[in-house]
Amino acid sequence: MQPETAAVERVFREEYGRLIASLVRRFGDIDIAEEAAGEALVAALERWPETGVPANPGGWLTTTAGNRAIDRIRREKQRDAKHQAALMNHDDTPHEPTGPVEDDRLRLLFTCCHPALAPQARIALTLRLLGGLTVPEIAQAFLVPETTMAQRITRAKKKIAAAKVPYRVPEAADLPGRLSDVLAVLFLVFNEGYLATGDGDPVRAELTGEAIRLTRILRRLLPEPEVAGLLGLLVLTEARRAARVRNGQLVPLAEQDRAGWDHALIDEGHHLVRECLAINRPGRYQILAAINAVHTDAPTAPDTDWSQVVALYDQLTQLDPSPIVALNRAVAVAEVDGPDVALALVDRLPLTGYHAWHATRADLLRRLGRSAEAKQAYNAAIAATQNSAERAYLHRKRGELV
Repeated sequence: MQPETAAVERVFREEYGRLIASLVRRFGDIDIAEEAAGEALVAALERWPETGVPANPGGWLTTTAGNRAIDRIRREKQRDAKHQAALMNHDDTPHEPTGPVEDDRLRLLFTCCHPALAPQARIALTLRLLGGLTVPEIAQAFLVPETTMAQRITRAKKKIAAAKVPYRVPEAADLPGRLSDVLAVLFLVFNEGYLATGDGDPVRAELTGEAIRLTRILRRLLPEPEVAGLLGLLVLTEARRAARVRNGQLVPLAEQDRAGWDHALIDEGHHLVRECLAINRPGRYQILAAINAVHTDAPTAPDTDWSQVVALYDQLTQLDPSPIVALNRAVAVAEVDGPDVALALVDRLPLTGYHAWHATRADLLRRLGRSAEAKQAYNAAIAATQNSAERAYLHRKRGELV
């Protein structure tokens, strides 16, 4: 890929969520928004390598996409209210109120998380529209075939159109019932940025930053403990991002240079965890934030209070008895009871399609001196991930086996 093309695609990826949200508000149609955004990207790929990236690339993309959307409506000869609405967007009249928060992306988030949609479809659609993830990336995050995920997203968009789901932040009374899905989406958007599933940049800072920004807005809108817990979890994780990749390789927590962590974010995260503890209504994200607080409180990796981490995972298991939680708990168990005990726990988990399961097994087998089996597990982990930094790390660890 040419450097100019890569620069255009990077800008487009960074602006995608904002662009789609703006177009959906303006035209009220997700398909029109996606098609217009795609045409704006094509136009940018044709023009920017010659003219250079404009001073306001987001504004350029929004204007171009808006014009392409209007052209499509005119081509289809839709002289109805939709056509008139498109023409009206040329004037300076403010749009109608769309909810208590003036943020297009937060409104899009709540639209995608409407109760009319199936829970998994809500999350998948938001990752596609707000995070700009491709269908293969979302399918990998859900551990389902790509065709299944494509059908799920298509059905969700059709449901929004058929049910006339409003593009707005719901009223205060409706917020709590929508909260869990919104939090789950924000968490997944952040995770995709922190360890990207695709073969591009291993870390996508625009996604981690966007997830944190929207969570901050959500906390002002709805100051619930779980929102504070998620924000605490995100900032404590983000604090370590700069130390997570070195020389193109993933750096695991135990090997990270803790002087490179963002200690202002760590202080903020610890404050949020203490705030949640004072309220004493524990939830999934609050416990995950507390686990991260234990890690970031330790001056060195050997100083980590692993017994407390295991106890927190035990508490989390009562709320979320998922295989992913069990896998993470086993990692902590290995530090308390040894890798043999942890391996027995890991081998029982139905996660053979998940790269982290193979990577965890590989590390435990390596520590047990079972090098041949560890090499096979490293091979499986490498085959199961496209993240370039993680693949480089796994190749290195496999190469260290004797």
